[in-house]
Amino acid sequence: MQKVSPRDFFTVVKERGAVKQFDPSFSLSEQEIKQLIEVANSAPSSWNLQHWKFLVIHEQTAKEKLLPIAYGQRQVVDAAAVIAVLGDLQANKNAEAVYTPAVEAGVMTEDVKKRLVEQIEQTYSTIPNAPRDEAIRNASLAAMQLMLAAQAMGYATCPMGGFDPQQLIETFSIPERYLPVMLIAVGKAAQPARPSSRFPVEQVIVWNRF
Repeated sequence: MQKVSPRDFFTVVKERGAVKQFDPSFSLSEQEIKQLIEVANSAPSSWNLQHWKFLVIHEQTAKEKLLPIAYGQRQVVDAAAVIAVLGDLQANKNAEAVYTPAVEAGVMTEDVKKRLVEQIEQTYSTIPNAPRDEAIRNASLAAMQLMLAAQAMGYATCPMGGFDPQQLIETFSIPERYLPVMLIAVGKAAQPARPSSRFPVEQVIVWNRF
């Protein structure tokens, strides 16, 4: 497992940018990718249901299949790997697997578990957009954590929303349970990310009410 030198969090955040050009000769081992996703997997989620799945596309033939799906964006084939972040539309089914160990460990009562499961099922069965909203919201938290982890580990990333989700589903046999949220290219930068401007903080804060 790669050893990562401690880095200041704010430096990691400031240095992260969307890299468009990757070194095609650079590769990541399966263990390095697992280490990266292990950090992403620790992201917070509603009810701790962990509404995500990570489809790792790192074989060159698979990346070539992805290229037209991502509208020809070269980072898809030049990056060491592309991680398709998928949101779980049926994350409510994770409740038993999440809460049973907590009950067995004595950190949650059976009564609390029952109430949480009932709450989750009510939400998923009565609010039409809840499964999709929760899938996108929580998978996005994991995606951001993945990119920050990659930056801290010395890798470059590029999040991509420009792709054909239906083609991705069909080409990579993604089950109906999972919704493509974004693609994240990961690798070594051939060129640094282009600086991008941000609105001043005064423009994006609303205090107490509009």
